[in-house]
Amino acid sequence: MSRKTFFLLGLFTLLVFTSVGGLIIEQFQNRRFFQIFSGSYSIIIQILIGLAYGCLAAFLAWQLIKTPILEDTRKFFGGLVKNLNLRFIDIVFISFCAGTGEEILFRGAIQPYLGIWITAILFVALHGYINPFNWRITIYGILMCLIIAGIGYLNDHIGLTAAIAAHFMIDVYLFTALTNTPSEETEY
Repeated sequence: MSRKTFFLLGLFTLLVFTSVGGLIIEQFQNRRFFQIFSGSYSIIIQILIGLAYGCLAAFLAWQLIKTPILEDTRKFFGGLVKNLNLRFIDIVFISFCAGTGEEILFRGAIQPYLGIWITAILFVALHGYINPFNWRITIYGILMCLIIAGIGYLNDHIGLTAAIAAHFMIDVYLFTALTNTPSEETEY
């Protein structure tokens, strides 16, 4: 996959997921789209709480990824990310697109119907981290279910902006860590 393709996928996620989520919110939840961003706290406080949660969650995920049991998984994903030759600005862009689009769709539109835990499991499964044929990636998937459920609770108790900020920070942290993994660790 080229950097351009990655960029286009980011735009697709931002525009299409946000549009579908917005349509569900407006048509089926009797809420105005921009109401989903108002939470229990100001936008600034939501962003700060979300970034802090995301940083802690990503740190924990990275500690698990670095364990010997997930070495092959780390090498595989590290190789994929390294082959994209992403600059930090690319990582920030794709993280913003995924964090915004996916959280509007999953937390804003889907979670009110399925609840926090089913939405978290669905989200992680759609990302491919729950795989009955690969128990190693499923170990990571279990941790991600807990982390994503935490984002669901952030959404419900702090606000959607906190959930978006947390997702953004997790992606920035993990993409950066995989990009900066030494080459001998990413050969697959």
